[in-house]
Amino acid sequence: MPLRIVFVCVLTVLGLVAQTSPDVKVDTQQARAIVVTLQPHRSNPAHEHPTNRVLVFLGPGRMTITTPAGKVEKLAFKAGDVRWSPAGPGNVSENTTDHPFQIAEIELKNAPPRPPMPTTSLDPTVVDSKHYKVELENDQVRVLRVNYGAHEGGPKHEHILNRVVVYVTNQANGKAGEVHLSGALTHSEENSLDQPVERIAVELK
Repeated sequence: MPLRIVFVCVLTVLGLVAQTSPDVKVDTQQARAIVVTLQPHRSNPAHEHPTNRVLVFLGPGRMTITTPAGKVEKLAFKAGDVRWSPAGPGNVSENTTDHPFQIAEIELKNAPPRPPMPTTSLDPTVVDSKHYKVELENDQVRVLRVNYGAHEGGPKHEHILNRVVVYVTNQANGKAGEVHLSGALTHSEENSLDQPVERIAVELK
C-alpha cells in the first residue's frame, strides 16, 4: 500500500463529542484522527467508542470523567501526556479549567497482529535509547516518546512500522499540535533548534 504523507493538526477531547462537529484529518486502513476542542466548564455527552484509542494531550488542563456506572475520576494533565482509552461505553467528561484544551486522538482500526512481528537491529529504542523511550505498548501499538536537546543529534536508526507522529513542541518539521502520518524509514536525526523538542510517535502494528 503506497504511503501517503499528511500534515495535519489533530485535536480531540477524549474521543467524546465536542461543542462542534469533529473534523476528520487522517483516515487510513489502520487509524483515524479527528479534531475537537473542549470548552471551559462544559461537559460532553457520553457515546459509545467502537475502537481503542491513543490520546495525546496537547496542553495543560483538568477534567472530570464520569463512567456509565457513576464512577468519577479527576484527571490533571500537561502537554505530551499519553492515555490509553479502550473501546466501550462512553464517559461524560467535563473541562474543569477556565480555558479550552485540546487532545490528539488516534482511533485504531488495525486488528491485533499475527506473530511474528517484523524486527530490526536498528530499532530506535535500542540504538538511540537516550532519545526514544517506550511510553506504552500492547498488541495494536507501540507508543514512543521522543526528546532531543538543543542542537542534539542521534545515531542512525530504522522505523519499520507506519506511525502517527504528534508534535508536542515546535520543531523544524512542524509546529506544536501538528500530526503527520509517516512510514518505513532509515535515517539519523539532529535537532537544529536552540531549544529542546518533544514528540509522540504511535507505531501501528
